[in-house]
Formats: sequence, C-alpha cells, structure tokens
Amino acid sequence: MLWDMLPTGKQPGGAPFNVAVHMHQLGVPVQLISRVGDDELGAELLAFSARKGLDNHLVQRSATHLTSVVKANINQRQEVSFKILKSVAWDYIQHTDELRTAVANSHGLVFGSLAARSLTTRETLYRLLQVAPFKVFDVNLRPPHYSREVVKYLLRQADLVKLNEPELTEIMSWLGQPSTDLATALPWLVGRFGLQAVCVTRGAAGAALWTDNQLFTCPGFLVPVQDTIGCGDAFLAALLAGRLTSLPPATYLRRACAAGALVAMHQGAMPPLSPADIDALTSSTLT
Repeated sequence: MLWDMLPTGKQPGGAPFNVAVHMHQLGVPVQLISRVGDDELGAELLAFSARKGLDNHLVQRSATHLTSVVKANINQRQEVSFKILKSVAWDYIQHTDELRTAVANSHGLVFGSLAARSLTTRETLYRLLQVAPFKVFDVNLRPPHYSREVVKYLLRQADLVKLNEPELTEIMSWLGQPSTDLATALPWLVGRFGLQAVCVTRGAAGAALWTDNQLFTCPGFLVPVQDTIGCGDAFLAALLAGRLTSLPPATYLRRACAAGALVAMHQGAMPPLSPADIDALTSSTLT
C-alpha cells in the first residue's frame, strides 16, 4: 500500500491495496498483506483502509523504512506513468506464522511482480506461495523493478494470470513466441506454465480470457474517462468476485470490464464501486 502523488494531490494506491478495496466493496472478504512506515503517511493509509472497511491486522509497521510514495503523471490521453521510489516499507514485508496461516486458510492469494523486486518481500512471497490454495498473479512490469527470471518463476507458481497487452507482447518475446494473437498466445501460455486461466486487459478495447479450454472476449464500455489509475485493479477484483461466486466466464469477464470502466469515470483508484453499479452498466447498451 502506498500514496500516489498526483498533480491534483495524493491518493491512496498500490495495486494490491486497490484490488483489496474493490473486492471488499463487491462483497468478498479480504485481508491485505503489506507494510507501511511508522510515520504520518503510514498512519493515514491505515486510517483510510479502516474507513474502507478492510482488516489491517496483517499490515506490518516499520520503524526503519518509510511509507511508499509514488510520483504519478497523467498525459493528455489520461494515461498514467509512475516513478516508484526504492527501499520503502513494503520492500521489507517479513514472513510470519500469522501470515502463513492466514494465506493457507484463505481462498487464494493475489500477488504482483512489483512486490518481488526486493529480496526480503520476494522471499516472503515465495514462502506464502507454497501454502496458498489458489494463486493469482497480477503482472505489473514497471522498469526497472523486475527481472525475467523472477517473472517466469511467478508465472510457474500461478493458477490465474492477469496482464495487459504490452506485458503479453514482452513476455511472449522472452519465451521466443512472437505471436500475440490471443487465440494462439493465451492457450500457449496456459500450457507452458500450467495455468488454469489467463486474462489480458486491452484498455478501451475491453479484455480477453482463456479458461476451460475456451477464449472469451468482451469489448470495452464507452464511458467518459477521468483517469485510468486503478482500472485494471477494479477489473481484477470483479473478475475474481465473479469467479468465486461461480458465474459463467463470459458473465464475470463482462462484469470485470464494467468495473474497470466505472473506475475510469472517477479520479483516483478507489472510488465507490458496488455490484449494483456493475449491474447498471452491464445492462446498458454502451459497448
């Protein structure tokens, strides 16, 4: 969990935090694993998280490292770029018996590649992956904060992978597979890494999902865009919420696209989001 420093001011953020908040808003019980500094910014993040209804007892406090701050810039197309500072509190998440027990007793663990940039948190993540019943890899390739070897290891550990089109292109090139045709690339990835499902977000063009030996696609929703911060995280939250409640893949993919579109209509990564909001948009004809 961290602060996104935007031109308009600071906003709580970080992909796992965003996903956790939106899953909670969609009615899914969730616990957040992170680490903040024992500082004012950390206290503010914990207070915000509590107001959102999250359980913070797995969020660690650090007396030696500061709460993470990310400098975010938004271009004229409402696309966001980030400058992520190093050696911050979440780089030092410690493995504990409490974390291990919580993960082992959960429905699954959602994790990203950014958390694996530092040795301490990476080792903690690797140990938690050993006991997670279902593993969701939210790929987040932010140069220079990743390595091919670590990303490929995380792909091998995952059950479900979510990534965007540029990330798909990059990973396929690492693997000597230049084709990014979705009907070819997605089942190839599933077979290569033993996945249950892989999902590719395509911005305004929607998303594609390969699961149950079948390709599902959904076009984007036409909405007025404020900014795109957190859209992919809301998408993933709704995708997992639908999967956990055993909705058909085509249905939960469409609901996930709607969730991403709804967040794009607001500033910041964590606006209010409810199942009723998604119902309203998915029942519209604006696709």
